[in-house]
Amino acid sequence: MSIGTLSIGELAAQAGTTVKTVRFYSDRGLLPEASRSGGGHRRYGPEAAARLRTIRSLRSLGVPVPEIARVLDSGDTLEAVVARRLDDLGSQLAALRWREAALRALQDGTPEQVADHLELIGAVSVPPSTSALAHYWRRLLPVRLSTRLRAAVTEAAVPQPPADPTPGQVLAFARLHALVTDATDHCLVSHRPATTETHPDLLYDGLHEAYQLAEAALRADRDPGLAQALDCYVAAHARASGSRDSPDFRRALGVGLAAADHPVMARYWQLAGELTPELTLGAADLRLREALTASTAA
Repeated sequence: MSIGTLSIGELAAQAGTTVKTVRFYSDRGLLPEASRSGGGHRRYGPEAAARLRTIRSLRSLGVPVPEIARVLDSGDTLEAVVARRLDDLGSQLAALRWREAALRALQDGTPEQVADHLELIGAVSVPPSTSALAHYWRRLLPVRLSTRLRAAVTEAAVPQPPADPTPGQVLAFARLHALVTDATDHCLVSHRPATTETHPDLLYDGLHEAYQLAEAALRADRDPGLAQALDCYVAAHARASGSRDSPDFRRALGVGLAAADHPVMARYWQLAGELTPELTLGAADLRLREALTASTAA
């Protein structure tokens, strides 16, 4: 027997656990043996009890065995492990909140709605992914649009699923997912502004600025700010089409934008608005078009 070493039973007693637990962690390399007795029994060093308590504490927090091994032997810091576990738990909690809201959506529906709601919700991953929505916008945006603007528009146009959704928001996201998944290429082209094909960056750069001005004006409830946003909005369309801002151009623009209305896009922005408290691009565009109509009528 080695002096100062512990038998497996002694180690288990010191750490307040069972022999079976000690053997489990020892077999997985987390508790190295100091030696073996003449009869082949495991012996552990005096530091093994503290090491075993650390292992059990980390396991109680759900840290996987391979990560514990990295903390003990490979220089991985405890802070890094804690950060990863918090990220994992955040994802798990988000998934649980989504599932709870989804189940309540099914519970709240009428018997006639349950099958439809189940099919919609079942098509969405948990936690929900926005990849289908981003793919929709990549197909919708003009081919010649710069990478910078393509990324900026997609980020602004794709609503993020709420962290703590209501049953209605789960259904709204599921319907939005179904809408973009079912959209055909013909549908996408039919509600793409004609001016975007020739000078897309001129148009989208100006629209981005106009939407920012409109959002600020609407949040502050300032009509002069909305008029400034409208001027920027019209100027973007004028530059993209090689025209200049004039009363005739504004009237023609209003008619053209109204003719380009598409039910899929209108439905998209309606559902997106249910998912975010922020002003969507669609809502900002609608307010600017209403302002354009009012200005030409005046």
